[in-house]
Amino acid sequence: MDAYLCLTVLSQPGEAAAAFSARLSAFWTGMLRARPDDFEKVYAETTAFEEHGPGVLARQYLVEAVLADLLESELAREGFAFEPIDRDEAYSRYEATSPEWMQIEH
Repeated sequence: MDAYLCLTVLSQPGEAAAAFSARLSAFWTGMLRARPDDFEKVYAETTAFEEHGPGVLARQYLVEAVLADLLESELAREGFAFEPIDRDEAYSRYEATSPEWMQIEH
């Protein structure tokens, strides 16, 4: 059975959902173009932003463990805030179900 780690990416304080969504889209498009093999290791994303405190939005992704270090590095380089990935808490693909999650097409 496949196991995934949960990555939580955070907006800038006060950042509008549309702006955060655009930044995420640009980041993932860059990953897809520059690192297609790594992008395939991103399994799913939540379908909606969640409140993560006053004025901060969050979006979660399930990723293969081998991708955790690279994503933390690339997200930081691109100016994204994120929660540290808990490498001891793994999730199965069966925990990423609709309507809260959507599988990323590869």
